[in-house]
Amino acid sequence: MAFPTYDYVNLEDVAVRLMVQNDIKAFLLSHRNGLIVDEAQYLPELFSAIQVVVDEDKSLRYILSGSSDFLLMQNITQSLAGRVAVERLLPLSIEELGDIDTVSTDELMFSGFFPGVWGDGKTPNEVYDSYLTTYIERDVRQIINIKDRAAFLRFVTVCAGRIGCEFSANSIAGEIGVSYKTIQEWMSILETSYTGFRLFPYYRNIGKRLSKTPKIYFYDVGLACFLLGIENPNQLNRHPLRGALFENMVICDQLKGRYNEGKRNNLFFYRDRSQHEIDLVQEYAMQLRAFEIKSAQSYHPDFYKNLDYFRKLYGEDVISTCIIYNGDSEVNADFNGIVNYRHINK
Repeated sequence: MAFPTYDYVNLEDVAVRLMVQNDIKAFLLSHRNGLIVDEAQYLPELFSAIQVVVDEDKSLRYILSGSSDFLLMQNITQSLAGRVAVERLLPLSIEELGDIDTVSTDELMFSGFFPGVWGDGKTPNEVYDSYLTTYIERDVRQIINIKDRAAFLRFVTVCAGRIGCEFSANSIAGEIGVSYKTIQEWMSILETSYTGFRLFPYYRNIGKRLSKTPKIYFYDVGLACFLLGIENPNQLNRHPLRGALFENMVICDQLKGRYNEGKRNNLFFYRDRSQHEIDLVQEYAMQLRAFEIKSAQSYHPDFYKNLDYFRKLYGEDVISTCIIYNGDSEVNADFNGIVNYRHINK
């Protein structure tokens, strides 16, 4: 829709892939008016070929799309630095769903945000069962040779059960029966395939952020619900991980907002030795926005306790603080904000 005059090919089609592979340069030059190549990760040598033809003719335009982060894949060494714009398109955001006033929070989390659920009318169980099977059998194998796919699936399921918790590779390795190094490698696969991501703690010292333990979240809360064995929205009402899943949904929606605006991830969490914790911190140079996320339907003044501590700690660097909860009321103040989760993108 965005590029209606561009030609389109899908490299998941083996016949098309073999045809392109036979003479990549000639194929690229035969589409001088623009070309969209879907599932481009199936032909890594395509990236180097594009570098050559674009250097020869800078008017050429190619759009490469796929279900993996090309720049992190081991078998794609050519980053096309200086020649590309990278856009990350995550599952649908709350804002993109449109009018969802009749959809309960539990229905929203259970359904997730895959287009197949909202656009094609498929059931969440159908969509995520198919996705998981395809993901394990195709995408993961494309990224790295997984010898024990059953163990990898257990790893993904364990990660779903630890949403919002600190990611401990040693602990997960012991639970699954694989090495620490394997867990680290598998976590990289989750990130490369846009299945899960790590949220790092906030420190002024950038190096310190990367050395401390991050939290783990999923890019789609519906997939996490499926992995947890949740079969309908009613089961979420009393589920022990409902709060963590709500937190996952809110944080990921903020991340979608950043990516949809073409901006980098600027999200962190905060925790100190005194166990003061802030669910979400956004950094804008030296300025900070802090969010406390609660799945409760009623607001309580205690929700603001850690935000008040954080604001006193960082002073004028904190330009706003906000409580995001599952209620119906929205209250704005000069420095303190209380918002319903559906207003998160405003």
